[in-house]
Amino acid sequence: EALRSRPDKPKQWRTQVCKHWLRGLCKKGDRCAYLHQYDPNRMPVCSFFATYGECTNKDCIFAHRVVEQDKSGECAWYRRGFCKHGSTCRMRHVRREPCPLYLQGFCPDGP
Repeated sequence: EALRSRPDKPKQWRTQVCKHWLRGLCKKGDRCAYLHQYDPNRMPVCSFFATYGECTNKDCIFAHRVVEQDKSGECAWYRRGFCKHGSTCRMRHVRREPCPLYLQGFCPDGP
């Protein structure tokens, strides 16, 4: 409990089970920002479910829920013209009207 009240710790201090601890591989011990006890309500999201929308492992212990990403920053790659991550990008993709000069061949401000 004393660890939770420390002002230098992030707000979400130990609110989610440590995925490395689950496999016995966490090397941080008491310094780990994640929970080191099994709690089915605080499991991290299954990476297969998050990526593909489904998990075929019937014994999977991870959470199967849709997580909205916080897309607070704008994607610099998309702004330049192309982002290889597409809809799975962690950043926002902001559509802009292309410059008429760019459509004619060249715009000094870019696309």
